[in-house]
Amino acid sequence: VSNAQATAITQRELAKVVLPADGSFMGNWQEGQKIANSGQGGQFSDNDKTFRGGNCYACHQLDPKELSYGTLGPSLKAYGKDRKFGAEEIKAAYIKIYNSQAVAACSNMPRFGHVGLLDEKQIANVMALLLDPKSPVNQ
Repeated sequence: VSNAQATAITQRELAKVVLPADGSFMGNWQEGQKIANSGQGGQFSDNDKTFRGGNCYACHQLDPKELSYGTLGPSLKAYGKDRKFGAEEIKAAYIKIYNSQAVAACSNMPRFGHVGLLDEKQIANVMALLLDPKSPVNQ
Protein backbone atom coordinates (compact mmCIF):
# COMPACT_ATOMS: atom_id res chain seq x y z
CA VAL A 1 0.00 0.00 0.00
CA SER A 2 1.42 3.37 -0.97
CA ASN A 3 1.33 6.37 1.35
CA ALA A 4 -1.38 7.93 -0.79
CA GLN A 5 -3.49 4.75 -0.61
CA ALA A 6 -2.99 4.47 3.16
CA THR A 7 -4.03 8.09 3.63
CA ALA A 8 -7.13 7.55 1.48
CA ILE A 9 -8.08 4.48 3.53
CA THR A 10 -7.66 6.20 6.90
CA GLN A 11 -9.62 9.25 5.73
CA ARG A 12 -12.41 7.06 4.36
CA GLU A 13 -12.60 5.00 7.55
CA LEU A 14 -12.39 8.04 9.84
CA ALA A 15 -15.53 9.38 8.16
CA LYS A 16 -17.32 6.16 9.24
CA VAL A 17 -16.52 6.52 12.95
CA VAL A 18 -19.57 7.24 15.10
CA LEU A 19 -18.58 9.03 18.30
CA PRO A 20 -20.75 8.64 21.41
CA ALA A 21 -23.98 10.61 21.04
CA ASP A 22 -23.72 11.99 24.58
CA GLY A 23 -20.03 12.92 24.18
CA SER A 24 -19.01 10.60 26.99
CA PHE A 25 -16.19 8.21 26.12
CA MET A 26 -15.86 6.57 29.52
CA GLY A 27 -17.90 3.79 31.08
CA ASN A 28 -17.19 1.36 33.91
CA TRP A 29 -13.72 -0.18 34.02
CA GLN A 30 -14.92 -3.30 35.87
CA GLU A 31 -17.29 -4.04 33.00
CA GLY A 32 -14.52 -3.20 30.55
CA GLN A 33 -12.31 -5.77 32.23
CA LYS A 34 -14.98 -8.45 31.65
CA ILE A 35 -15.11 -7.50 27.97
CA ALA A 36 -11.31 -7.50 27.63
CA ASN A 37 -11.09 -10.94 29.25
CA SER A 38 -13.80 -12.58 27.15
CA GLY A 39 -13.43 -13.99 23.66
CA GLN A 40 -17.05 -15.13 23.65
CA GLY A 41 -19.61 -14.10 21.07
CA GLY A 42 -19.69 -13.49 17.36
CA GLN A 43 -19.62 -17.17 16.44
CA PHE A 44 -21.94 -18.56 13.78
CA SER A 45 -23.72 -20.62 16.43
CA ASP A 46 -24.34 -17.65 18.78
CA ASN A 47 -27.66 -15.89 18.91
CA ASP A 48 -28.06 -12.10 19.11
CA LYS A 49 -28.24 -12.19 22.91
CA THR A 50 -24.86 -13.88 23.41
CA PHE A 51 -22.45 -11.67 25.36
CA ARG A 52 -19.67 -10.44 23.10
CA GLY A 53 -16.22 -9.85 24.46
CA GLY A 54 -13.30 -8.04 22.92
CA ASN A 55 -10.73 -10.75 23.69
CA CYS A 56 -8.19 -7.93 24.20
CA TYR A 57 -5.70 -10.14 26.07
CA ALA A 58 -5.27 -12.26 22.96
CA CYS A 59 -3.12 -9.44 21.54
CA HIS A 60 -2.32 -7.01 24.37
CA GLN A 61 -1.02 -6.82 27.90
CA LEU A 62 -3.35 -4.63 29.97
CA ASP A 63 -3.23 -5.41 33.68
CA PRO A 64 0.46 -5.70 34.70
CA LYS A 65 -0.52 -8.57 37.04
CA GLU A 66 -2.02 -10.64 34.21
CA LEU A 67 0.09 -13.71 33.54
CA SER A 68 -1.14 -14.59 30.07
CA TYR A 69 -1.48 -12.19 27.15
CA GLY A 70 -0.64 -11.92 23.49
CA THR A 71 2.08 -9.85 21.92
CA LEU A 72 0.64 -9.13 18.48
CA GLY A 73 -0.44 -5.69 19.72
CA PRO A 74 1.50 -3.33 21.98
CA SER A 75 1.41 -3.51 25.75
CA LEU A 76 -1.33 -1.24 27.08
CA LYS A 77 -0.24 -1.25 30.73
CA ALA A 78 -0.25 2.29 32.16
CA TYR A 79 -2.09 3.38 28.99
CA GLY A 80 -4.00 6.27 30.56
CA LYS A 81 -1.23 7.24 32.95
CA ASP A 82 1.32 7.43 30.11
CA ARG A 83 -1.04 9.72 28.20
CA LYS A 84 -1.80 11.86 31.26
CA PHE A 85 -5.50 10.98 30.86
CA GLY A 86 -5.74 13.68 28.16
CA ALA A 87 -8.95 14.44 26.26
CA GLU A 88 -7.38 14.12 22.79
CA GLU A 89 -5.80 10.79 23.72
CA ILE A 90 -9.15 9.54 25.01
CA LYS A 91 -10.86 10.44 21.73
CA ALA A 92 -8.02 8.85 19.72
CA ALA A 93 -8.33 5.61 21.72
CA TYR A 94 -12.08 5.50 21.09
CA ILE A 95 -11.52 5.95 17.35
CA LYS A 96 -8.89 3.17 17.31
CA ILE A 97 -11.22 0.73 19.09
CA TYR A 98 -14.24 1.73 17.01
CA ASN A 99 -12.44 1.46 13.65
CA SER A 100 -8.72 0.74 13.75
CA GLN A 101 -8.36 1.43 10.02
CA ALA A 102 -9.25 5.05 10.73
CA VAL A 103 -5.86 5.23 12.47
CA ALA A 104 -3.72 2.71 10.58
CA ALA A 105 -4.83 1.55 7.14
CA CYS A 106 -3.35 -1.93 7.51
CA SER A 107 -4.12 -2.47 11.19
CA ASN A 108 -4.58 -6.05 12.38
CA MET A 109 -6.91 -4.90 15.15
CA PRO A 110 -10.59 -5.69 14.68
CA ARG A 111 -12.88 -2.76 13.86
CA PHE A 112 -15.02 -3.45 16.91
CA GLY A 113 -17.61 -0.67 16.57
CA HIS A 114 -17.67 -0.40 12.80
CA VAL A 115 -18.64 -4.05 12.31
CA GLY A 116 -20.84 -4.26 15.41
CA LEU A 117 -18.68 -6.59 17.50
CA LEU A 118 -18.96 -4.17 20.43
CA ASP A 119 -21.64 -1.57 20.98
CA GLU A 120 -21.11 2.02 22.16
CA LYS A 121 -21.56 1.12 25.84
CA GLN A 122 -19.12 -1.78 25.63
CA ILE A 123 -16.50 0.40 23.93
CA ALA A 124 -16.96 3.03 26.67
CA ASN A 125 -16.38 0.32 29.28
CA VAL A 126 -13.17 -0.82 27.55
CA MET A 127 -12.15 2.84 27.37
CA ALA A 128 -12.56 3.09 31.14
CA LEU A 129 -10.38 0.00 31.59
CA LEU A 130 -7.67 1.73 29.57
CA LEU A 131 -8.05 5.23 30.93
CA ASP A 132 -9.61 5.29 34.40
CA PRO A 133 -6.91 6.11 36.98
CA LYS A 134 -8.43 3.45 39.28
CA SER A 135 -8.25 0.70 36.65
CA PRO A 136 -5.64 -2.01 37.17
CA VAL A 137 -4.19 -1.01 33.79
CA ASN A 138 -3.02 2.28 35.34
CA GLN A 139 -1.74 0.96 38.68
